[in-house]
Amino acid sequence: MHKKRKVEQMPEEFKTYEEAAEFWDTHDSTEYKDVLEEVEVKVDLQKRHYLVELDNNIAKVLQEKARKKGVPANHLASELLQKQLISDMKI
Repeated sequence: MHKKRKVEQMPEEFKTYEEAAEFWDTHDSTEYKDVLEEVEVKVDLQKRHYLVELDNNIAKVLQEKARKKGVPANHLASELLQKQLISDMKI
């Protein structure tokens, strides 16, 4: 007959993400089903991130223009590419 292993009590709260990660790296969540609550999570995975290599000078100009506009450089790059590619399609 197998002895039932004693399950360590789960902390009320973790002080850091690292502390939580360390706990769950060494514990089986199925042993805590009675204290964990089910939550519904909705995720929108429509956006994708792509790596585009830029010349250093172009990257600096992009960053400066984005800073002046008050937007992140990746948003400005996406906007500029979209405008250029759509205008090319109209020709």
